[in-house]
Amino acid sequence: MKKLLFILVVGFSWSSVSAQTNTFSLQQAIDYAMKNDNSLRNAQLNIKDAAGQIKEIRAIGMPKLSAKVDYQYFIELPTSLIPANAFDPTAPEGQFIEAQFGTSNSLTASLDFSMLLFDGTYLVGLEAAKLYKDFAGLQVKQAEKEVKDKVVDAYVSTLIFEVTKKTFDDNIKNLTGLIKETKELYKEGFAEQLDVDRLEYSLQSIKTELANLNRQEEQVKNLLKFTMSYPLDQDIQLVDNIDMLLVNEFALANDEALDLNNRPELNVLNKSLDLQALDIKQYQRGYLPNLAAFASYQYSVQGNNLFDNPPSFPMSLVGLQLNVPIFDGFEKRAKIERARVSQEKSLNQKKDLVRAINLEVETARISYTNAFERVGNSKKSVELAQKIYDTTKTKYKEGVGSSFELIQAESELYQSQNSYQQALYDYLKSKADLKKALGK
Repeated sequence: MKKLLFILVVGFSWSSVSAQTNTFSLQQAIDYAMKNDNSLRNAQLNIKDAAGQIKEIRAIGMPKLSAKVDYQYFIELPTSLIPANAFDPTAPEGQFIEAQFGTSNSLTASLDFSMLLFDGTYLVGLEAAKLYKDFAGLQVKQAEKEVKDKVVDAYVSTLIFEVTKKTFDDNIKNLTGLIKETKELYKEGFAEQLDVDRLEYSLQSIKTELANLNRQEEQVKNLLKFTMSYPLDQDIQLVDNIDMLLVNEFALANDEALDLNNRPELNVLNKSLDLQALDIKQYQRGYLPNLAAFASYQYSVQGNNLFDNPPSFPMSLVGLQLNVPIFDGFEKRAKIERARVSQEKSLNQKKDLVRAINLEVETARISYTNAFERVGNSKKSVELAQKIYDTTKTKYKEGVGSSFELIQAESELYQSQNSYQQALYDYLKSKADLKKALGK
């Protein structure tokens, strides 16, 4: 019995955890995406890879020390032919003596040391590796900006969707109450069945639209979850609302100046130009000589029996090796020319990018201004349509207005509400686009 009770308690606790709904503000949603987005993780791994490249290139110039043991056993010693007259002057020309030299066993141990003293391309390569690490860091910032922009857009879309649903719910409640009152008037002879039918038809149309919204709600939230890298099988609730975002997240002056240093993609391109300049420098350093030092010590033991105190022969040496490039068939010159062409293309891309950023900012400012005016006008239209609807509704209840006029006023109210919600989304979207264009 205790075991069964334990299983039930554990099962209930697990069900509670599994059914738990996580709530997110916009900033919390962004932070969650920053921790779980795989593209951002890969960009961060590039920094670690760049650090490994620095160590790898630095190792080229570090001293190298290696040890080796070489053992040889001759099953049959090699035979050499020696002219016989070398030992016997009376021997005829062309006669040879077979002779074997060496011992059956040979054991050699060696210790080799080498170090690069100077190489122009190595120094530039080390500088380029450090610069590439900075380049990878800028790519992380660019990836963070992209993740943030996607989450903001999906979060705002979900909020607007919820606002639309709430508007439909409110309209259904109001219309349901009006239908109830109209049925009472019909029973008392102050309204017609046509009036009830018209209102019920309008109610059914709104319920149909709301049912469509309910089916779309999961898609909208799944898009936000996907953007956040959040599990699709877990529910999510948003704690921010439109008013909070307008005051906090989207608080931005329309005339705020553009600082190109805030645009991560431009910083990435600038760093790429620095890397291309180092490419040219590295190829140019290839005309310089390189110098390396080396040393070696060997200890060799030879004999037919290595355990019978055979003779040993030590050997040691030190030296320098200087490599001077003289002519490479114009290979380095061709590489320098190609690197300069690539650099010039990147400079042209930078000019186009700067022009595109300025155009993006100006376009975003215009869109923001238009959206700001449109949301204000749409809000006034909703207020006016609500006033007309309330007046028509009062006239209808007092018997001086028709249900047709009421349905028409109701339709205009719903249309103005939809226009306001679209204008509100466009306004938030335009503010987000302006922040993005300014690099905020």
